Amino acid sequence: MPVPDHLLMGLEQGQRWRAEGRYRGRYAPSPTGVLHLGNLQTALLSWLQARQAGGLWLLRIDDLDTPRNRPGAVEAIQADLRWLGLDWDGEPMLQSSRRGLYSSWLSWLRRSALLFPCRCSRRELAGLARYPGTCREGSGGWGWRDRRLPSWRLRVPSDDPDRSGDVVVRRADGFIAYQLATVIDELVLGISDVVRGEDLREALPAQRSLYRALQQPPPRFHHGPLRCDAAGRKLSKREASAGLNSLREQGLDAAAVIGLLASDLGSVPSGTRLSAQELLEHLTQKGIHVSHS
Repeated sequence: MPVPDHLLMGLEQGQRWRAEGRYRGRYAPSPTGVLHLGNLQTALLSWLQARQAGGLWLLRIDDLDTPRNRPGAVEAIQADLRWLGLDWDGEPMLQSSRRGLYSSWLSWLRRSALLFPCRCSRRELAGLARYPGTCREGSGGWGWRDRRLPSWRLRVPSDDPDRSGDVVVRRADGFIAYQLATVIDELVLGISDVVRGEDLREALPAQRSLYRALQQPPPRFHHGPLRCDAAGRKLSKREASAGLNSLREQGLDAAAVIGLLASDLGSVPSGTRLSAQELLEHLTQKGIHVSHS
C-alpha cells in the first residue's frame, strides 16, 4: 500500500533539507539519569563532526519510555552540554511531543498488513540473535489475552538484505518502540548523518529494515568507540560517579574534561586543556575519527 499523502506531507520539510545536501546531525540522549563520560564522548564526536562539516547539530530528547525517565534529567542534560560548550541549533525536541505522528505511521503499517501481533516474552527470546518468526503466521489476535497485550512486529521479508528479523514497533506495554520512533524522527528532521556509540551498531539492521518498510532512504551512520570502566565494561547511567559532578568535585573544569575526552580518543596528548571550539579548530585538518556504516 502506498504511503498516504498526509504522512508524506509530514516528511516534506525533512526531504527538502536532505535534498539541500547540508549536514544535519543530532544528539539524542534519554532522560533516564546523568550523562556519563561515554555519553559525553559521543556527544562531543557528534558535535565535532557537525561543526566541522559546517552543518547543524540538533538536540532531541528520547523520552518516550516514561517509566524510566527521571525528574530533572532533561534540564541536567542541557546544563551539562552547555557547560562543555556543546551548543545545539534551535530548540530541544522531545519525542513525547510526537506520539501522534508515530501512531499515524503505526496505523498505516498495520493497515498495510505489514505488522503482526507477537506474544513472545523476553525470556522466550533471550539469547537469540534475531526473532525466529514464532508468531508470524499465528492467530493470537491483537487484543488482551492472559491480562497481556501483544507487541506489534514489522513483518520483514525473508530476503531482507539486513536479515534483521521481524522488528518490534510497538511494545506489549503500549509504548512506541525505540526503533520506529528514531527512524521517523530522522526522516522528519531531515537528518543526514547519525553519530552514536559503537554499541548501537547492532540497531542498524532493524532500522534499515524500517526505512525500507516506510519507503524512505536512511541517513549515513557513524559509530564512535565505546568508553568502558576499569573492568572493560561499557559505562552505564547507573554509575553516577562517571558523570560530570564527580569530575567537578575532583576540581576539573570544562577545558580539562574536553581535554580528557579528546586525549582518550587519541586526538590530543594526555593532560591537554582546551575548549570544545579550540578542539574543533585543532581537528579541522586531521578529521574526526568515527567508523562509517
